[in-house]
Amino acid sequence: MSSKGVGEDCLGWAARDASGVLSPYKFNRRELGSEDVYVKITHCGVCYADVIWARNKHGDSKYPVVPGHEIAGVVAKVGPNVQRFKVGDHVGVGTYVNSCRDCEYCNDRLENHCVKGSVYTFNGVDFDGTVTKGGYSTSIVVHERYCFMIPKSYPLASAGPLLCAGITVYSPMIRHKMNQPGKSLGVVGLGGLGHMAVKFGKAFGLRVTVFSTSISKKEEALSLLGADNFVVSSNQEEMRALAKSLDFIVDTASGDHPFDPYMSLLKISGVLVLVGFPSEVKFSPASLNLGSRTVSGSVAGGTKEIQEMVDFCAANKIYPDIELIPIGYSNEALDRVVNKDVKYRFVIDIENSLK
Repeated sequence: MSSKGVGEDCLGWAARDASGVLSPYKFNRRELGSEDVYVKITHCGVCYADVIWARNKHGDSKYPVVPGHEIAGVVAKVGPNVQRFKVGDHVGVGTYVNSCRDCEYCNDRLENHCVKGSVYTFNGVDFDGTVTKGGYSTSIVVHERYCFMIPKSYPLASAGPLLCAGITVYSPMIRHKMNQPGKSLGVVGLGGLGHMAVKFGKAFGLRVTVFSTSISKKEEALSLLGADNFVVSSNQEEMRALAKSLDFIVDTASGDHPFDPYMSLLKISGVLVLVGFPSEVKFSPASLNLGSRTVSGSVAGGTKEIQEMVDFCAANKIYPDIELIPIGYSNEALDRVVNKDVKYRFVIDIENSLK
């Protein structure tokens, strides 16, 4: 693949060093390949991953870093061999933009588990050696396999967060059959991921209980998001009252927290799925063995499942709760993400603010 531009510059916002401060940055997107789609970006969600690589939290940032992997936009050009998209289509691009396309997982459309490693949408190294740059930018060139059709009835501003926050909870919920009406679901943490887990749970016909460390989230969990029950996780009496009552738990919390109290809430053969990244996971073997329980992990999803999720959201009118911001507010937005001061996802209005 060539790393040449497509005849026009791309304007983005990039971090130049570990301060993570973003500012305008011009670069070229690669030349349009025969199976590539050229997307004019209209919106991009803000994810904690943007903080991680803008501020070099993992020590592997490749500056300049253009963050953003919850991308929505409009197809402006297509390569001659593109089958699925045409100019004018609304599309999304998620957390990865390439994979080997040849391993058992790629063949099963689980490209997020590609044996050679899926290529992240930003701060990744593509197979031609170039460093990928994300959606805090005016355009992106992506192989059609890693683009998703957004129905035109679905607002582009709402679409981006589905492609990271949405799929991260939807994928394990489907895999563990958490879409059985009448079953009971616990959701730990009420942020970008947690609020989507609540929405999916209700759409699947589940009875949803939200667990949070803060009583301040009770009203929004019950009234705004439609959860059936709210529990402050430090309230031992409330926790004990739910012993062995839940079929499933989706744990979105990335701060360190005890696991045994949540495991005790699962029925026999219940499943706890971890989608957050606490520094460690500790629980008693008895919590697992005596109830024949399962603890599972999950990250993102494959291309087939992502498209199914987008279609499900459009059909069921499921929209993330977003705060639309201009690109000039992106530094403040990253600070607020760190401070968990967002309900529940920032989305950058690229189309109207990045010029």
